Amino acid sequence: MSTETTASVSTHILDTSIGRPAEGVAISLSARAGLQGEWAALGGSATDADGRCKDLPALPEGTTHVRLDFETETYFEKKQAEAQQDAPRVRDSGAFFPEVTITFAVNPGEHYHVPLLLNPFGYSVYRGS
Repeated sequence: MSTETTASVSTHILDTSIGRPAEGVAISLSARAGLQGEWAALGGSATDADGRCKDLPALPEGTTHVRLDFETETYFEKKQAEAQQDAPRVRDSGAFFPEVTITFAVNPGEHYHVPLLLNPFGYSVYRGS
C-alpha cells in the first residue's frame, strides 16, 4: 500500500492465447532511487489462479524506478506439455520470450498497477488502475 512517501505496485497476467489468467508465473521486484542508482532486489512472488500477484514487497522510501521481471519460459513450457498430453503437435521448443522485464518510473503516494498481456510470441503492458 502506498503512503505519502512511497509508491506501491501490483500486477496481473492474462494469457491472451487462451483468454485466461496466467497462473504460476514467478515475478521478481527490484527498485532504485534515481536514474544512476543501483537496482536493489526486493523479493518476489508468483501469480495465483486469477493471474494476480497480491503479495509483492513494499517499495522503499525514495524509490523512483521499479523493475518487474516475469519468468515466462517455465509457464509456457508447462502449458505446452499439458497441451501435448491431449493432442501432440509440432511446435517450437521453449518460449520466444523466456522472460519479460518491465521498467517504469514511480512517484511517491501513487499506486501503479501494471498488467501484462502475454502470448507465446508477444506481449503488451500498460498502466492500469
